[in-house]
Amino acid sequence: LDFRRMAFATIPRRASFVAADLSIFPHRGTSAFRNHTREIKLYIKRYGSTAVQQRMREVLQQDLDERKQSGTYKVERIINSKQSSKITVQGRDKPLLNFCANNYLGLSSDPTVIQAGIDALQSYGAGMSSVRFICGTQTIHRELEEKIAHFHGREAAILYPSCFDANGGLFEALLSDQDAIFSDQLNHASIIDGIRLCKAEKHRYKHRDMADLERLLIDHGKDKRFRLIATDGVFSMDGNIAPLREITELADQHDCLVFVDECHATGFFGSTGRGTEEYAGVKVNIINSTLGKALGGAAGGYTTGSKELIDLLRQKSRPYLFSNSLPPAVVGCASRVFDMLTGSSELCEKVANNTRRFRDAMKARGFQIAGDEHPICPIMLGDARLATEFADRMLELGIYVIGFSFPVVPRGTARVRVQISAGHSENDIDTAVEAFYKIGKELQVIS
Repeated sequence: LDFRRMAFATIPRRASFVAADLSIFPHRGTSAFRNHTREIKLYIKRYGSTAVQQRMREVLQQDLDERKQSGTYKVERIINSKQSSKITVQGRDKPLLNFCANNYLGLSSDPTVIQAGIDALQSYGAGMSSVRFICGTQTIHRELEEKIAHFHGREAAILYPSCFDANGGLFEALLSDQDAIFSDQLNHASIIDGIRLCKAEKHRYKHRDMADLERLLIDHGKDKRFRLIATDGVFSMDGNIAPLREITELADQHDCLVFVDECHATGFFGSTGRGTEEYAGVKVNIINSTLGKALGGAAGGYTTGSKELIDLLRQKSRPYLFSNSLPPAVVGCASRVFDMLTGSSELCEKVANNTRRFRDAMKARGFQIAGDEHPICPIMLGDARLATEFADRMLELGIYVIGFSFPVVPRGTARVRVQISAGHSENDIDTAVEAFYKIGKELQVIS
C-alpha cells in the first residue's frame, strides 16, 4: 500500500500538512516525511476516515430532511427573559404569554425562591465537585431530603440530578430476575428506559386498562419475589390521570408493590399538592418526582419511600453514585418551595381554577381537548403539519405554545399542548382562548 496515496485519500484538503501535488510530498526517510506522517496519524486518530465521516453526515442529513418533510422537525426558540407567564423570545420585540412551560405554580421567577437560591449560592458555593458519598453532601441536601419525605408522608428520600436519573436508578437497584414488573404502555420514556436496565420479567398493560392489568397479574409472576406495578401519575402528553384507586386495589389483591412517577402532579395536583395519591385518596409504595417543574423549575429529581429502600439506593443506584450532587442554589430554591407548600394551598387552588376556566371555554368553542381536569390541556389536531402551523400562527398573536407530533406522541395524534399555571391571570386565560378561536376558525379546525 502506497502510504502517501492513502494519506491523500483519507485526509481532507483543508489539513495544513497536505501538499497540493503528490510529486512534492516528502520522500520516505526524510525528516519532513516523518513529521508529515506523524501529523497524518494524529489526524486519523482524532477524526477518523473522512469516508466514514462523510457517510455518517449523509445518513444523519437524510434523517433530518425526512423529519422536516414530515413536519416533525423541532426548532428551539430562544428565550431571553426569566421563565414566567410572560416571556420575551429572541427576534421578537413584544412579550409573549407563555402557555407551554411546566411552571405550574408560577414559581420559576418568584422573588423569594430566587433569593433562597442566591442565599444558598453565597453560603454553600457554586457546586460540590463531587458525588454524594465522597464529599458531596451538605446539610442543605439532607434537609431537603427530609422535607421531601415529610411532604409525601414517607420515611426517607434521596435526591438525583433529575427525575430521569431517579427512574434510571430505581428499577435496576430494586429488582432482579427473581421479580416481575407491570408497566403502563404510555409511561414516560424515563420509566421505560429505567425498566429496560433491570433484569426483572417485564410486562406491559394497555393504557389505564385495569382489565388488561388484572389479566397479566393473574397469568404472570405469581412465583416471583416481588411484583411491581409502575405508572405515571399523570401522563404528560395526554393530561390524563392514572386510575390509582383501582391500581392499588389490584395490587392488594395480587400482593404487588406500586410505583408512581409524580412529575406532573407534585406540588399542585390534589387539594394540597400532594399529587395523584392525594387526588385518588390512596397510598403507594414508591414515589419518584421532580424539582424541575412546579417546585421551582430548576433541576433535580428524587425517590421517596421506606428507609430501607432509600438506604439501598444510596448503595446501589448508579445515577446517584456516579453523578455530582445537586448545586446548592438548586437545593435552596426547591427547599423554599416546599416551605411555601407546607404553609398554604392557595397556589394549588389557583391552578385548579385557571384549568377549569380554560378547559370549559375551549370546549364551548368546539375544540377537542384531551385529558382529565389537569393543567395539561392537549388541543387535538391529528396532523403534524397542522399542529406546527397552528402553534406558529398562535405565536404571531402573542401566545407561546408548541405543537407535538411523532415520535413524542403516536402518529395521527398531533396536538398543541397547553399548560396552565398559577402564574396566569384570568385575562391571560381569556386572551389565549380567543387566540385559539381565531386561528381555529382560519385553519378550519372548528366551524
